[in-house]
Amino acid sequence: MFMRVVLPTVFTFALSSTAFAQGCPEAPDHSASIAALLADVQAAESEAEAQRLGNQLWEFWADAPDARAQEILDRGMTRRSAYDFLGALSDFDRLIDYCPEYAEGYNQRAFVHYLRRDFAAALRDLNRALELSPQHVAALSGRALSLLGLSRLDEARATLQEALNLNPWLPERYLLDPGGPLADDAVEL
Repeated sequence: MFMRVVLPTVFTFALSSTAFAQGCPEAPDHSASIAALLADVQAAESEAEAQRLGNQLWEFWADAPDARAQEILDRGMTRRSAYDFLGALSDFDRLIDYCPEYAEGYNQRAFVHYLRRDFAAALRDLNRALELSPQHVAALSGRALSLLGLSRLDEARATLQEALNLNPWLPERYLLDPGGPLADDAVEL
């Protein structure tokens, strides 16, 4: 009897360990859809239209590689929204451990670091997110804000401009206005 119970249990554990060892599948490739949406955002004639299009980008960025990754991502985002930053960090750490090539895990963890005012940690995660997804406008914007938090104004200005090249309607664009924290004071009159 013992052998009949143990062997299936050992076999099941071996299968689940093998599945975990294989890791996260590759994230869906939404690059063409994202590029098309960014082109539409750039051509938008109003802020409301651009915001509607920009919201559609999140459908692609937050499309996790599999159900397990999606569950971890969703739980982390829910915890972050409830100000459970430690719980959210734990979830995003798990997501990154499981799916180290999925940009949104890094972007979401960076957001929690940013909310906790740990701008250096946010910047590390945002840099990795952008390595994986160079047109991730939200990560670029977050990078600019993190650089601002670190008083690295020239880099923040350049990064924000890069984000605005992709989406000129970002709310952060006002940071570059005269008198704004990223205004270029070197403008000659």
